[in-house]
Amino acid sequence: MSTSTLKSEPLSAEDRQLILATQSGLPLVPDPWAELGEQLDMPADEVLSRFQQMQQSGVIRRVAAVPDHYRLGYRFNGMTVWDVRDNDIAMLGERVGCLPFVSHCYQRPRHLPYWSYNLFAMVHGTSRDEVEHKAGLIREVLGGACSGHTILYSSAILKKTGLRLRKQADKQ
Repeated sequence: MSTSTLKSEPLSAEDRQLILATQSGLPLVPDPWAELGEQLDMPADEVLSRFQQMQQSGVIRRVAAVPDHYRLGYRFNGMTVWDVRDNDIAMLGERVGCLPFVSHCYQRPRHLPYWSYNLFAMVHGTSRDEVEHKAGLIREVLGGACSGHTILYSSAILKKTGLRLRKQADKQ
């Protein structure tokens, strides 16, 4: 789970229980909401409803899978960075983000004269050649709106975590 800034209203005891129960991820079962409900003595539809309410209120930004690319065989991870015309970046960024091999895509500000890239798209591959091939496909989508790019390859695996709460006893 990914979070945004917590709102000023305190979490209910039930919502806190749900977050604590899912800090390491959702149960990997066909119906995780029912499994969580069973663990917490709560109906599955209430579990799902509470997650939806926390998402709508901004406590939780999204619930999503976070794959371990290395365990899946994708040992080459490249953040492709692009210098795209500002007038075209919204439309082209949307198209790049929809490519099936792009795990995430976003716009970032330029820092001229040192950094001219404003569109970032992460791709993963089983080889450096595969990542470069995928970058070439992105280049085709961007066409004449792109005046340059490079690929920044990962050199370390960073720990990815979602929302973390301390247990009530830990706060004292």
